[in-house]
Amino acid sequence: MKRILLIGASIVALAVPAMAADLPVKAPPPVMAPLPTWTGFYLGLNGGYSWGNSRREVNFVTSTGGIVTGGGTITGSGQDLEGGLFGGQIGYNWQTANWVLGIETDIQWANQRGSAVFNCPSCVTLPSGVVGAGAVVDQNLEWFGTFRGRGGFLVTPTALLYATGGLAYGSLETDLTLFGRTPGGVGISATRSGSSTRVGWTVGGGVEWKFRPGWSAKIEYLYMELENTSNNLFLTSPAGTGIGANLTSRVTDNIIRGGFNYSFSAY
Repeated sequence: MKRILLIGASIVALAVPAMAADLPVKAPPPVMAPLPTWTGFYLGLNGGYSWGNSRREVNFVTSTGGIVTGGGTITGSGQDLEGGLFGGQIGYNWQTANWVLGIETDIQWANQRGSAVFNCPSCVTLPSGVVGAGAVVDQNLEWFGTFRGRGGFLVTPTALLYATGGLAYGSLETDLTLFGRTPGGVGISATRSGSSTRVGWTVGGGVEWKFRPGWSAKIEYLYMELENTSNNLFLTSPAGTGIGANLTSRVTDNIIRGGFNYSFSAY
């Protein structure tokens, strides 16, 4: 009897592990990938193209400062200001649910050039010794920068659609050439060059996409307007009399650029 019991116990001991090995094993729960976060500091580079114009007004004046009769104010945009740009940006984002708010500043090298010619064929009170008058204006938006707020909505955890706006500033180089003729037909001219940093505003929007941890790509459009800049030049004839020109210009610009950002956040 004891032998039978021992044999039965041995069979059970051998069968239980074999049965357990045949039972299905429950797979562990999948490891969820961390959701990206937009909160934190970032910096990056960008490049693009910009086009705009400088609305220019020229007043031809006498040596006493009076406006030349028949000349008045001559207005024109001339050749558009346009060219490439390259620069960098730095900023900080705060994310709340699907909303992202932030601040960003950037500085851009620009190469936007344009020119205009202003003739005064109807001038009838030119000073003695001057016959005919005109001005040539060459301008170059050398660089500009912005300081803006950003606000947007996450259409997906990795795609941000945003609007932006704030302060703009830039350096406008102006070459003003004033020319005329003496009664003997001899050409006379004078040139003045200078740069002026102007302040204005900008507004726009864009889309930014996180394509890998720490990295994002963006494309955005900005409209920028800078305040008026003024230049004055006076031309003296061999007879000792002369004519002057007062130039006022206002720059507006359209900017489209793409770039990359590196975020110092965990993702």
